[in-house]
Amino acid sequence: MQPAQLLALLAAGEPLPGEGLAAQAGVTRAAIWKQVEALRARGVPIEARGAAGYQLPWPLQMLDATQIRAALPASTLSALGALEVHWELDSTSSELQRRGATAKDFSVVLAETQTAGRGRRGRRWLSPPGLNLYLSCLKRFDQGFAALSGLSLALGVIVLRTLENLGMAGAGLKWPNDVLAVAADKRPAGKLGGILVELSGEYQGPCAAIIGIGLNLRLTAALRTQAGQPACDLATLAGGTPPDRNRVAAVLVEALVEGLRQFERDGFAGFVDDYARHDLLRDQPLQLSGVLGAFDAIGAGVDARGALRVRMADGSVRQIDSAEVTVRRP
Repeated sequence: MQPAQLLALLAAGEPLPGEGLAAQAGVTRAAIWKQVEALRARGVPIEARGAAGYQLPWPLQMLDATQIRAALPASTLSALGALEVHWELDSTSSELQRRGATAKDFSVVLAETQTAGRGRRGRRWLSPPGLNLYLSCLKRFDQGFAALSGLSLALGVIVLRTLENLGMAGAGLKWPNDVLAVAADKRPAGKLGGILVELSGEYQGPCAAIIGIGLNLRLTAALRTQAGQPACDLATLAGGTPPDRNRVAAVLVEALVEGLRQFERDGFAGFVDDYARHDLLRDQPLQLSGVLGAFDAIGAGVDARGALRVRMADGSVRQIDSAEVTVRRP
């Protein structure tokens, strides 16, 4: 029995005796224990219930491409170049990169778990199986890189639209594209998701964007500690039980197709108002640091190309590009 099979059996949240699992798989109980430990090592909180056997603390949904497709409207389905669900990949974005020119526009790849998930600036993205969502989408553009200014911010808006379409409130955007939970006092309460955009092609001609999105549905206490920064999940926003993972995947895929078509047509201008509505840094005191040195300022929104605008102590406004600074609210 492989880890994927074991997790699928445990997904209902009911206790399953190790002896029964061993008999079903035709292996020893020691072999079952080994696979349980393999899943635990990846962050799955499998509990031992004595004679009752092994059990998850709550039910989970395994990703299913058929279910995701069934939840998509015809207009989205007709646009997709691919929709695949894998048990394990190094990363969903790396999988699309390996396909190069053979990957069709709007190819979407999801994985239950990643061994080398990537965040911004080379950070590792924790990817325990069965708990969260790891998805990458390939979008081809006829214009060059210059026409994609503001794309990462637009993608943050697309993720927020996804949450709104799922009926979930309590999230906002920290420039350039971090998706954060928001506390009652409007301060960030932990990272809900991350977005990584990797471009290839010609500066003036056709190019492609591989868009990686990680969205936290459930985080255990151990995973929050491993994250190394404040983190939150959709279960918290939903009062304990997150939406079905296949439904989240379908709503996100639909929002990506619609949103990327809008970006292709209108650029970041089509997202400016929505970004302002979700901007967690606007009118807030900020501490900035980067190649320009460290300084304090007040958030003043973003400009038409997606650069951060900050108001200095003398009243002047400076534009900041994502490659130049990191931003922290004091």
